[in-house]
Amino acid sequence: MAVARFNRRVTNRVTTPVLRRLPGFGVVHHVGRRSGRPYRTPVNIFEVDGDYVVALTYGRETDWVRNVVAAGGCELEVRGRRVRCTAPRLEHDPTAGRIRLPERPVLRLLGVADFLRLTPLHDGRAGAPPRG
Repeated sequence: MAVARFNRRVTNRVTTPVLRRLPGFGVVHHVGRRSGRPYRTPVNIFEVDGDYVVALTYGRETDWVRNVVAAGGCELEVRGRRVRCTAPRLEHDPTAGRIRLPERPVLRLLGVADFLRLTPLHDGRAGAPPRG
């Protein structure tokens, strides 16, 4: 897909520094399954019930999604902080029912029906509440 290739090579490099801090966006830090190279991929991300949910705007078969699932997790950069996440789960939800109401129509307009759900690690334990 030409648009995805352009975004990966040009748009992502330009927007990543800004998206690291904006609400509703984040950066997935992952490692290539075959190459072992580190990658950064900007994404739309939402907090849902203590987990992070990533809108899969290019679908579930993209390389970065496959990398995260194969590795069993990744690091997310959200609002300027990095969070280690584990237990990647693919979810199909054409209604985007778990996403905040203001974002749902945009996701539906873009045809996003697949999401990647990740559990953040706090104090080295999945699901432990953050200290605060």
